[in-house]
Amino acid sequence: MILFLLILSYISPRESTTCVSVRQNTFDTCNMGIDALSKNDPSSFANTEDVVVRHAHVSWLVDFKKQTLAGSVTLTLEKVNDLADKVVLDTKDLTIKKVYLSGNPLDFVKGPTVATFGESLTVKLPASTAKKFDLVIEYETSSKAYALQWLSPEQTSGKTHPYMFSQCQSIHCRTILPCQDTPFVKFTYTAEVDADADMTVLLSAVSSGDPQVIPGTSLRRHKYEQKVTIPSYLLAIVVAKLAHRTISPRINVWCEEENVDAATWEFSQAEEQLSFAEEICGTYEWGRYDLLILPPSFGYGGMENPCVTFVTPTCVVGDRTQADVIAHEISHSWTGNSVGIKTFEHFWLNEGWTMFVQRKIEAKLFGEKHRHLSAILGLNELRNTVKDSKHPEIETTLVKDLIGIDPEDVFNTVPYEKGHTLLFYLETLLGGNDAFDPFVKAYCQHFKGQPIDTDMFKSFLYEFFASKKAVLDSVDWQAWFFGIGMPPVIPEYDTTLSEECTKLADRWLNCPEEEVDSLSSGPSFKDLSPLQQREFLDQLGLREQVISVNKLRKLDEWYNLKSVRNTEVKFRWLRLCIRAKWEDKIGEAIDFATIQGRMKFVRPLYRSMYAWPAARDRAVEAFKKHRDEYMYITARQVALDLHLDP
Repeated sequence: MILFLLILSYISPRESTTCVSVRQNTFDTCNMGIDALSKNDPSSFANTEDVVVRHAHVSWLVDFKKQTLAGSVTLTLEKVNDLADKVVLDTKDLTIKKVYLSGNPLDFVKGPTVATFGESLTVKLPASTAKKFDLVIEYETSSKAYALQWLSPEQTSGKTHPYMFSQCQSIHCRTILPCQDTPFVKFTYTAEVDADADMTVLLSAVSSGDPQVIPGTSLRRHKYEQKVTIPSYLLAIVVAKLAHRTISPRINVWCEEENVDAATWEFSQAEEQLSFAEEICGTYEWGRYDLLILPPSFGYGGMENPCVTFVTPTCVVGDRTQADVIAHEISHSWTGNSVGIKTFEHFWLNEGWTMFVQRKIEAKLFGEKHRHLSAILGLNELRNTVKDSKHPEIETTLVKDLIGIDPEDVFNTVPYEKGHTLLFYLETLLGGNDAFDPFVKAYCQHFKGQPIDTDMFKSFLYEFFASKKAVLDSVDWQAWFFGIGMPPVIPEYDTTLSEECTKLADRWLNCPEEEVDSLSSGPSFKDLSPLQQREFLDQLGLREQVISVNKLRKLDEWYNLKSVRNTEVKFRWLRLCIRAKWEDKIGEAIDFATIQGRMKFVRPLYRSMYAWPAARDRAVEAFKKHRDEYMYITARQVALDLHLDP
């Protein structure tokens, strides 16, 4: 999901009340209230060692005028400690009105705000409370809830109706629901959502029937049920004027009417991808796999919300080359959504595994050489991340220490690509596809429905490959899990497809300036596949030698890169132009960074422009002008990149 580079703050595990401001690289003492956080998850207040949520029933009224959700949640909790005498939940900016147990009101206390973690909600339990009990909480969200983005009609394609969607990962569910906001706990849920009658309501669950008109109102009630347990970050909602098309009996594509046909064509291989994923990982357990293409402000390539994956419209480019995003989100149905993580310190088990399965799906569709080129492109992104890292000891380790750290402030490509590299290396070491594929399926089945950590993964690996213990013992696990920078070993990928890109990049970089016109003949950019075009531009950008503006002008003139639709290619092209300090391209880079909010594109462009004095002021001015159009997390991270108040 999601790529972040700049850290807001770091708390030393040995000095839990000392705040270290990484951005300023200074040590400032501050009372963070870290001691109030959970024993099981450093990002949560919840006392999951005493009680756990088993089920949640949500009842919401969606109010576009106030930009709030109001109603109640009924939490079915179970004591895992018989002596438990209280429930501590995560909240942020919620107005808590009443709390009930068996119809009787209970007293509650909200704790002080602790950085981005929000406020604890503590409810004292009567001595007579049963082992399993229902807690009813009436509340209302803030209009500034981080998990929700409210769009005006003018910000949509149709221009007639407002639009609301959620993004709860990583720790934003607490802004729309009092909950145990930690992946350590998984629960089922049901929902009743009241919204304007002409709006569509989708949740990360399966519809329980057609919406019903509420007599005497202009509202309809929508009912949903999620029978498979999920962590809180996978709770999702969208309310908008939507249309849909059907790809297969279990897949609909949802989008605004103006764009739904283009999106359906773009992702028409989704059923085939899902079927290949089942071959790799086992039976799909979630029922539906719908796709929702969101407005351009969505900050990620995709979000793996169960039953309805959220997708950026920047993937709808007319050539189906970014359908790998769908393969990635499909893979999460097993790695992340089913086999979960105990805390975000082990996030690589979500994303590294998902990249690995995604590329296995790509291999089934396009062959092993394509899989290897995709992995090489991933390494390019990882190299850029490591190169740009200001605090590699925190940002570039595979397993994190998140005491006192907002998980989103350290998210980047490392869990994705360093995690994938480890799994690919293990596959190679243990005998290739034939040996490793059975392990992939066994892993998904063995840990189905469980949150796990890195030690559990490693133990199961040793158990499955017991006959190859000596091989596994040769792996430098300490370097892989806790080492700084690039992986300790880079597998020998098949470079057949990337070699064409290397030769072309060498030709452009080594050509004398006075002979640049000779590059118009022979092998050319247009002869490359879209994936190879990305590799070619990556190679130009990663070399120490900076390509000249004169040569970039020729690339633009001959191949019309200014008008390219493929956003992955366009992003790399503009980043290359900024690196070469081509002043005429500053405006194009700003336009691209403000017409969409995908952080994979937006953040590196803003960082590159900030690093160049000629572009810095224009970039800062553009961000300030468009800040409210981005999702909260996008705006926060870009503000940090630009050294502004987040």
